[in-house]
Amino acid sequence: MKKFVAKIWNSPSARNVGKLLSANVIAQAIGLLVYPVLTRMYTPEDFGVLSLFASISGVLIILSTLGYHEAIVLPKEEEDARAITVFSFSLIAATSLLLFFSIPFAGKIAGIFNSPTLENFYWLLPIYVLLSGIWNVLNYWFIRQKAYKQISSYQMSQSFFAAGYKLGFGLLGCLNGGLIFASVLAPLCSLSVTILSSAKKFFYMSLAWQKEKIRYVVVRYANFPKFSMPHSLINYTAGQLPVLLLTPFFSAHEVGLWSMAVTLSFVPLSMLTNALFQVLYQRVSEMVNAHRSIAQVHRSFTIIALSALLPLFIGAWFILPSMVELILGSEWRMTGIYIRWMLPWLLCVFLCGSVGYLYSIFFKQKYGLYFEIIIAVMRLLGLGLGIYYNNFALAVACYAVVSAIINGIQYIWLMNLVHKYEKSL
Repeated sequence: MKKFVAKIWNSPSARNVGKLLSANVIAQAIGLLVYPVLTRMYTPEDFGVLSLFASISGVLIILSTLGYHEAIVLPKEEEDARAITVFSFSLIAATSLLLFFSIPFAGKIAGIFNSPTLENFYWLLPIYVLLSGIWNVLNYWFIRQKAYKQISSYQMSQSFFAAGYKLGFGLLGCLNGGLIFASVLAPLCSLSVTILSSAKKFFYMSLAWQKEKIRYVVVRYANFPKFSMPHSLINYTAGQLPVLLLTPFFSAHEVGLWSMAVTLSFVPLSMLTNALFQVLYQRVSEMVNAHRSIAQVHRSFTIIALSALLPLFIGAWFILPSMVELILGSEWRMTGIYIRWMLPWLLCVFLCGSVGYLYSIFFKQKYGLYFEIIIAVMRLLGLGLGIYYNNFALAVACYAVVSAIINGIQYIWLMNLVHKYEKSL
């Protein structure tokens, strides 16, 4: 056992995960430390407009590359990867340009969401989508190049700039839209730092326009716009369902408690999940291209994940409500109870999220889309049950339970893909 742990600890993958994870921890810590100060500067309405701005942007960012950026890691030939990168950049530019043309209709769009304040800052939306889309492409290019230092640099600088600008606008009294301006300026500065540093060589390498190559990769990786992009879109939208559906039926106070539970639980979980996903995606992709076995990688991942998380979650079950009450105050105790209900779901999300690249590697994206459709429908039914009985706690409990069940089935199915690949060898 000692040798096994030492082997895992000294492996390149473990070191790369450590680099990304340490950057994520620092980045998230910066954001969390300034949060108590920000809530005393800005009003809940300011955060509400920011949330709406981010939600709309999130959908547009997913659509901006049609999912092609996720394929950058896969090709054996470097030229194919460059072609996908350039094509993804062109799609982002086209999307942002279309959004600029929509600015004259900002008032009508803000009216649809019943948020007049959004109209004043809608012109920032195309800029934010452009910046975020560029980083999404560069992120996968860096994963392919194993340039984890550049990824870490962006994560930390982006968090630092976002915190700094939000505090700065607040201290200057620019509260109306200060959060949105900060959210746009942060990725702009981080991209500048990342691209102009050692990462620029990777960026310049990607600027190779070959029509024939682009046509080839567009057809070769057509599953990404067909299945991966809808998969991501449904996944993102389904994640917003509790807030979108329950707000009209229940108080903002109850929705706020649930939103805090999601934030406190998914922020630390996503740090580890994203780091593992990025490193394992690159490593397993190389191994499959070389027709090597990948069973041991996933077996080790499952054993270590369950060994570490199960005892942690079991212990958390007993102390979460009291701990959250101690840290946030007595009115937030229900948030701890919500997180406790979410623990099985969080475990399944971690397992599935870390190995979700298997859909892309084995070109099974359509099955990932099917799972997302099923989980979205089941979540709707769970929330509908709570709405029918006018019980907010029942709604979010059903949401968490059905999510855990479907994600658990999804992980088993993904591991079956690995088993079939091993048999084919």
